Amino acid sequence: MKISVVQYAPVYLNLEKSMARAVEIVEESAAKGCGLVVFPETWLPGYPTFVWRLPPGAGMGKTDTLYALSQANSVDLSRDGLAPLQEAARDNGVVVVMGFQEIDGAVSGSTLFNSCAIIDADGRLANTHRKLMPTNPERMIWGFGDGFGLNVVETAVGRVGALLCWENYMPLARYALYAQNIDIYVAPTWDSGATWLATMQHIAREGGRWVVGCATALEASDIPSDLPYRDELFANESDWVNPGDAVVYQPFGGAVAGPMHEEKGLLIAEVDVSAARASRRKFDASGHYARPDVFSLTVNRERQVPVVFQ
Repeated sequence: MKISVVQYAPVYLNLEKSMARAVEIVEESAAKGCGLVVFPETWLPGYPTFVWRLPPGAGMGKTDTLYALSQANSVDLSRDGLAPLQEAARDNGVVVVMGFQEIDGAVSGSTLFNSCAIIDADGRLANTHRKLMPTNPERMIWGFGDGFGLNVVETAVGRVGALLCWENYMPLARYALYAQNIDIYVAPTWDSGATWLATMQHIAREGGRWVVGCATALEASDIPSDLPYRDELFANESDWVNPGDAVVYQPFGGAVAGPMHEEKGLLIAEVDVSAARASRRKFDASGHYARPDVFSLTVNRERQVPVVFQ
């Protein structure tokens, strides 16, 4: 089975155009014979990198302006906001993992979440996970997720689960996925570089799973000219804002594809899903190596809501 790892940039902070580009990428991946297409963290409508580039406090007014633009281009699942992507998955018979910025249209109408969707090859939205803990300045714009989406789901390409960015540094979150017989572990991120790649290889070894890591390959020249404060935030047109570093690691082994550094396109990898389960003969973190008589983990999967109407 072939995996397509996306290292194209979205149309930054433009949901409509980015969605259209995502559909084209799904079609391109399917034409290359891929059964799974993986997009980076908040690829729809683009990672809010401005929170790392504006000074805390002094940049609050600018953050407010960019937040409002980001909010207006976020995905509302209560209004079937991923419908075009679900149709593309169904029409092309592929599984899609998409990182997206979600607006809570059903409860607050305002709060944003860093979310990840797994769409099966029949177009069904198999799972949506909200990032448990936004990292550092991300907390200025994203709410905290809950355990509702900590699921590994059966898909046309095997059992797939995902954690977002630095959630992958959370041992208990990883373990919650290991304990659900996961075949393909997906880590959409904004991180890159040697430390992140080492983490991906560690998870492949610790978990005995296929691991897919991917960040958005983004250059300053990809940022639209009409973005507020663009010249201040992205002064050097030749800069790589993020080099991407898409990679696929095999269970207990090294990279089978990537890292794809400072390059745009699709990283294609061939994987044997059955190899994950066979590899855990030596070490199975949630099986024969678990010692449940000594250690145990409880996961609360209840959706956390601020009000209950009776």
